[in-house]
Amino acid sequence: MKKLLYAFLAVAALGFTSCDDLFEPAKQNFKDLGQMETEPDFAMGFLTRAYSSLSGYYTNTEYATDNAVVNQNSDGFRTMATGGWTASSWTGINEWGGAYTGIQYINQFLSKIDEVEWSSDPERSKMLSVRMRGEAYGLRAILHYQLLKAHAGYDAAGQLLGIPYLESYLGANDDMNAAMVRPSFKDCVDKIKADLNQAIEILPLDYEDLAEVPAKYTQYTKDIAIYNRTMGSHFRQLVSGRIAQAYLSRLTLLAASDGFGNTGSWADAATAAADLLKENDGVAGVQAGAYEYYTASIADKLKEGVNPAEIIWRENVADNNGTESDNLPPSLNGNGRMNPSQNLVDAFPAASGYPISVAADYDAADPYANRDPRFYAYIIYNGSTRVGVDNATISTVTGTTDGIGGVEQRSSRTGYYMKKRLRMDVNCTAGSATTKAHYNPRVRYTEIYLNYAEAANEAYGPKADGGNGFSAYDVIKAIRQRAGLGNADGDGYLEECAASKEKMRELIRNERRIELCFENSRFWDLRRWKLNLNETVKGIEWQADGTYKIIDVEARDYMDYMNYPPIPQSEILKFSNLQQNNGWH
Repeated sequence: MKKLLYAFLAVAALGFTSCDDLFEPAKQNFKDLGQMETEPDFAMGFLTRAYSSLSGYYTNTEYATDNAVVNQNSDGFRTMATGGWTASSWTGINEWGGAYTGIQYINQFLSKIDEVEWSSDPERSKMLSVRMRGEAYGLRAILHYQLLKAHAGYDAAGQLLGIPYLESYLGANDDMNAAMVRPSFKDCVDKIKADLNQAIEILPLDYEDLAEVPAKYTQYTKDIAIYNRTMGSHFRQLVSGRIAQAYLSRLTLLAASDGFGNTGSWADAATAAADLLKENDGVAGVQAGAYEYYTASIADKLKEGVNPAEIIWRENVADNNGTESDNLPPSLNGNGRMNPSQNLVDAFPAASGYPISVAADYDAADPYANRDPRFYAYIIYNGSTRVGVDNATISTVTGTTDGIGGVEQRSSRTGYYMKKRLRMDVNCTAGSATTKAHYNPRVRYTEIYLNYAEAANEAYGPKADGGNGFSAYDVIKAIRQRAGLGNADGDGYLEECAASKEKMRELIRNERRIELCFENSRFWDLRRWKLNLNETVKGIEWQADGTYKIIDVEARDYMDYMNYPPIPQSEILKFSNLQQNNGWH
């Protein structure tokens, strides 16, 4: 235990407040907080630990929406979506403990940052202090945003509340109950904005090696070698100005949404997204083929922290086959976990761009012909072929291995399997299994483009640009052109929708559903839009003669108050000042 860090008091402070001995450990077992001043690696560890508190991008909340189900009987999201969700039960969307642990580390770090000798070179020491201060503000904002998205809600009196915003470290002798008062949602948004704006002001837009020190850092050093050693390419994937801008877009969109009382303005949300998109060449920055950001041709080329053009922030690259083992059909030696719904499949338009309910190029007898190219990239369906390993054709006909009921808790319940996120060149066969490079995004540009389209349409209408140089229509046109929708006469359905804000709103929401499916978006979008959470998940059952029928797979059972997830009941019991969201017990 001699290497146990004093920093773990941060965990104890929020998670084990009844255990007095954790706050007064034997001194020989802990480094003293004062050692941060003379041991910069130890001090830096506080910030590093905060990064590990960031939530994952692929959290499979899709299982609890109308986009998909899971084939595991005991899965927590399945329990949650079918009537078993309580404030005390397991929930994969609980951000409470992890985020506040990270925030405690950050606040400890900020309390000591000015006293640490980061380098024997005073200019480099100052530059390191500047960068890590910016990171700390950015991380604190991001972690509070995670909490706000997951745990904000209305109290019994109808007040929209945020979450406790911790701006200083809470130690063993502090009154944590006093700190657990929930401010208003708006006050919380304002505090997150302030931290994000601090990060944007302090940090470089990106970490790259430069030939000249940027003007805002010349007060600290004019030596480009020092700049590159503290702000250069070696630090890619740390919180940067661009990443802070992306979270400002996420935050302002959340605040402007109906589900949060339109607390913020749509114009502010449009501006926040536009400011970032202008750094990406506006609409011209919509990257060709970026809807397949996860594929082998991209993952295999990533090295040295470089991002694909589509990615704003990501986790590191790792060789594995876990995603494929979890989600490939059983005939391909997978466990078929993520089962896309017929509801989602029907959201993909025909190749002409028109919804399948009205498209002249859609044939219900041959439902997978002439569809949106993203459908073929994202969904494994009856007749799909795996190109890359064995050119195997997947059959989901009743009675086959991959058909409904084929293999207990391994075959699909809907007649579909997820393809998006998978590398189809991975072999999961026992004895000849292969691993390949994978990476997980944290923020994609497509999300920010869709944020802008939604906000701009609400603020200005489909074709006005609000002075930003591009409109909601321009963005959606670029995204749909990238996907290959339309025909020789153009995208007729887009032109129809551009005639009204209401029609464009529905199109934008559908494009968001398609582009961001299986990326932990739909669960939150339905809630902030205040849409129906109880749409029954449907599937398709194919017969050997080529006929099929649409079936009900899983009914949803959400009460109205479940639009706002609970604060963990264990925390409510600890702190008398901490209010639960209305309806939860």
